[in-house]
Amino acid sequence: QVQVRESGGGLVQPGGSLRLSCAASGRIISFIAVAWYRQAPGKERESVASITGGGNTNYGDSVKGRFTISRDKAMNTAYLQMNNLEPEDTAVYYCKYVVAQGVSYWGQGTQVTVSS
Repeated sequence: QVQVRESGGGLVQPGGSLRLSCAASGRIISFIAVAWYRQAPGKERESVASITGGGNTNYGDSVKGRFTISRDKAMNTAYLQMNNLEPEDTAVYYCKYVVAQGVSYWGQGTQVTVSS
């Protein structure tokens, strides 16, 4: 079993920055990718960014140029650096840790609120 925990959320003013962390622990015998998703009130969950074991990254159109995903292999931790935050970025951010084809684990989410 793999446990996934997000951290780093909080309240930030528009134009500010936050760094989210996604730490995986437990029986991690392989790794495919890590992905960040977010869900705002009344909206569907949307993909934000992802990174594969080979280091390939992908970003949602609304965050390109502002968010950066990275990974510390040794620590089984992924990060989401979020710059120039906008009120529209307010959401619960979730991390999905993919360990094999069709096998993934989700964290409980961390709240990000962008407001003045």
